[in-house]
Amino acid sequence: MTVGEFMELSKLFTKVTETSASSEIDCGIRIAILQRGWVCVGRYFKCGDEVALKGASVIRVWGTTKGIGEIATAGPLSGTKLDVAGTVRFNKLAEIASVQCDESKWKAYVS
Repeated sequence: MTVGEFMELSKLFTKVTETSASSEIDCGIRIAILQRGWVCVGRYFKCGDEVALKGASVIRVWGTTKGIGEIATAGPLSGTKLDVAGTVRFNKLAEIASVQCDESKWKAYVS
């Protein structure tokens, strides 16, 4: 393979990456339960095999009496502890489950 052929091949892969980045699907605010015990909340975007939680926080303490569904529908409670994390990216295979959140209760916490 010549250098010129390699450069042309590189351009093809760069175009695929740029195209796929523009095809993010906004799935709203969700709590993502990930492998190794991580539980995060943020605006959930799908893009191929990658998921991005934007404006995310790690939920360190749920602070609930009725489980994770309680904070998904009611928003953070007085005992809930959130650690701001920015954008969290992971492969979809690292996700165990996700819970749709009530956007009106979470939008102040997801930047």
